[in-house]
Amino acid sequence: MSDTPRKPKLTVPDLAKKKAAGERLSMVAIADFMTATWAHRAGIDIVGVGDSMGMTMYGHENTMEMSLDQMIDHTKAVRRGAPDTFCITAMPYGSYATVDIAVVNALRIMKESGCDAVKLQGGRDKFEILKAVADAGVPIMGHVGLIPHQVHRMGGFKTQGRTAAQALEIIDHAKAIEEAGAIGMEIEAVPREVGKAVDDAVSIFTFSIGAGGSPCCQLLNAYDLIGSFDTFKPKFAKRYGNVNEVATQALEAYVADVANGVFPDDDHSYGMDPDEAAALDAALKKGATP
Repeated sequence: MSDTPRKPKLTVPDLAKKKAAGERLSMVAIADFMTATWAHRAGIDIVGVGDSMGMTMYGHENTMEMSLDQMIDHTKAVRRGAPDTFCITAMPYGSYATVDIAVVNALRIMKESGCDAVKLQGGRDKFEILKAVADAGVPIMGHVGLIPHQVHRMGGFKTQGRTAAQALEIIDHAKAIEEAGAIGMEIEAVPREVGKAVDDAVSIFTFSIGAGGSPCCQLLNAYDLIGSFDTFKPKFAKRYGNVNEVATQALEAYVADVANGVFPDDDHSYGMDPDEAAALDAALKKGATP
């Protein structure tokens, strides 16, 4: 466990200040209590409860099967593990389809989950929805670049903004997010030049996942980072550990110990008081019954 003193929990006003000051922040996407405790101990600045857990935790092909109830429940678990870390919860697919639905669901997430902000995917195309949720008093984040909720329309999880025209469209989406009253946005899977252009175009907080190093905050999925999820690895995901290998080796060793009668041994078993054990043995030999 790290002995590094915990940094003060970030607040919404802090995010813009950190960007203006050029400070570098770290963020991980997590979905469970244990990983949240690791993030907390490590001094991660921000935790994101993203519907990417549909893939890393539930084995779905994309993020679109997650429900509002699941997002709230997982956020509660993360909150228990990292109680004083700024937390952003993603609104799942379909939960912000219209203005009315979005406002009701965003308010519910804020009231029930304990998060500090919610994130909606989209920009200019979701302007009215973003503005309505922000006007309802909810701290919101937008999302530009690769939009997982539009994965079918985009033809898969593909890098966006590879042409100047596409980059300008992404920048316009980013400006719309700021105009709608958002406090920040995610920039996902775009060339680093586009990530910088987006960050330069807005004054609000931005965080990058596969968008280069210009935004002041960097996001990685914790399960990619620690190497517990290995179904596939995006180009931008750097593996800092190999939990999958360690866990598999531990389980293999357990299987072998059980098969060979090595586990459990005396160190991992409960024992009776010797006198009580002798009394039990004597009683059983006499055919005693309860």
